[in-house]
Amino acid sequence: MSFESFNFHPSVMAGVLAQGYTTPTPIQEQSIPPIMEGRDVIGLAQTGTGKTAAFALPILNRLSQGKRGQLRALIISPTRELAEQICDTFTDLGKKTGLRNVAIYGGVGKEMQIRKLRNGAEIAVGCPGRLLDHLYQGDLDLSKLEILVIDEADRMFDMGFLPDIKRILECILQPRQTLLFSATMPDDIRRLVKEVLRNPVTVQIGRTAPAASVSHALYPVQQNLKTALLIELLYRTKTDSVLVFVRTKHRVERLAEQLHRDGYNVDSLQGNLSQSRRQAALDGFRSGRIKILVATDIAARGIDVSGISHVINYDMPENSDAYIHRIGRTGRVEETGEAFTFVTHEDMATVRDIEKVLGKPIERRTLEGFDYKTQSSDKAERRTPRPIRRSPVQRQGMGRKPQYAMSRNG
Repeated sequence: MSFESFNFHPSVMAGVLAQGYTTPTPIQEQSIPPIMEGRDVIGLAQTGTGKTAAFALPILNRLSQGKRGQLRALIISPTRELAEQICDTFTDLGKKTGLRNVAIYGGVGKEMQIRKLRNGAEIAVGCPGRLLDHLYQGDLDLSKLEILVIDEADRMFDMGFLPDIKRILECILQPRQTLLFSATMPDDIRRLVKEVLRNPVTVQIGRTAPAASVSHALYPVQQNLKTALLIELLYRTKTDSVLVFVRTKHRVERLAEQLHRDGYNVDSLQGNLSQSRRQAALDGFRSGRIKILVATDIAARGIDVSGISHVINYDMPENSDAYIHRIGRTGRVEETGEAFTFVTHEDMATVRDIEKVLGKPIERRTLEGFDYKTQSSDKAERRTPRPIRRSPVQRQGMGRKPQYAMSRNG
């Protein structure tokens, strides 16, 4: 099957060709036809399967043939990063359509968002809190809305956005087409589906599990030895870009600082950072200038960065669903990736849940030559930089100013 079979408007097809799309992914192949027919759709798929284009293309196709200068499509997103990513997709695919989009989220001024809305943006992509701010202030008019997308629905419920989403829905009085995309389908989402979707078509792609292109390994280790093990593992492993997940904001900054002292091009991403600081970290990571990004679960969704070779769970995620989303940052579409997870005795219940999802045991590994017993907590957390040994990742950054700088906001 090719994209030509969808019979997109020529201006939309031009965007498809410009992006080099040839064959639709399974979620695109199965979602686009019912969306173009005007049906409500539930899309269940692993992260990294191309679902953004699965709703962006039919939305662009529909809006290309209607009235301009009024808001006709709204996509609700859980994070600023994902909102920006979705807007980028609409911009890239819709360059020839003349359609305009606006990203709406907090942490930045409202003036530019208001200006784009008043200038007649046809597509808005936003986070629930800031969307409500604009609605209550009269800056956001949903009276002409035709299509509503609730993206990463399970993540939004995890983040406590369900009440805000319901308030937004109460502001949409006219009939509309509703699309809901999620990696999992917990009970809260099932109830919402019954309330807001009309006779939806369900498209489910594969199991709710990490992509088969990702390999998994567990590294049992004491909590106080994690930093020393991470540094040694990075030194011995051939990597491209590495995403390291840490449980708390404070530990993110502390670990990023330690890796910087050890000579790595590293930056951090966590919720206390300003939007400009978060965007700079993402831009550096996406361009390859930053080789290691240390992040909280804010990065588990909404980061579409090609070439992430390794995801390392410095801290075990809260549950198997969170593991799926973290690991989904590597092995995307047709790429391969590796997932390393540091585990302590307290993590074994979560390990068993993850293994049930995977349908097989995860390989346990030890790092040959690493001292798992005698290193003290102080030595593990406050190692001095290696004066001579340089990994392939470190050598790529030699001769340049270190990219990591501690944030005053964190």
